[in-house]
Parts: sequence; structure tokens; C-alpha cells
Amino acid sequence: RIAPVESGGGSVQAGGSLRLSCVLSGFTGTRYCIAWFRQAAGEEREGVATLHSGDPTAWYADAVKGRFTISRENANNTHYLQMYSLKPEDSGMYYCALKPGTYGCYSHSSTAFNYWGQGTQVTVSS
Repeated sequence: RIAPVESGGGSVQAGGSLRLSCVLSGFTGTRYCIAWFRQAAGEEREGVATLHSGDPTAWYADAVKGRFTISRENANNTHYLQMYSLKPEDSGMYYCALKPGTYGCYSHSSTAFNYWGQGTQVTVSS
């Protein structure tokens, strides 16, 4: 059973940093798109960053460009979202999502992804 598992959330003050991790439990494929989404209370889930297994070029939402970095560590099937210069508006539940078998990250919509983690909470105080 494929189950992304997130960790690394927490509470920080504005300007602080966090690194989120996502382990793709049960997944052994070599071609996929991984994404981070976030959802604030009362808001829709929005794409934050995507990365394809065969392309080092990532996509970032405008709101996080220059502050967030998505990366992977192939040895342990783990993906990361490094977040710097956090703002209160970055607060929310962060989810890791996987789309296996795709040749690219063609969509940043949540409907494009097949497997989701349970989420990890990020709270940024001013």
C-alpha cells in the first residue's frame, strides 16, 4: 500500500525556518511527480511546489518562490520541503502528494494526484 508520510511541522515565529519531510512508504517506482500542498483553515487546498523524478527543475507557487525549496533524497525515498523566511500566511496543514507513472508534473491541481499523506501542521506566529 502506497502511503506518503509527512513529518517536520511545528510552530515557529515569522522569519523562521522549517523542513518538512515526506517518505513515500510502499512506493518503489522510478517515474513520478511529487508535490507539496497546503490548506489553511477555511481555505482551499493549494499547490506549493512540485518536482518530477526525472527533472531537476521544480515548480513553485508565486507566494513561496525564493523562500521554499523542494528536493529529494533517492537513497531513502524521502522528499523535503525546506521553508525559509516563514510568514504567518504560510500557516496551514501541509500535505505530500504523489502521482506515479507520469512523465512530468503537468498539473498543480490537487485532483491530479493519486496518493496523499495525512498532513503535518505548520503554524507561523507574528
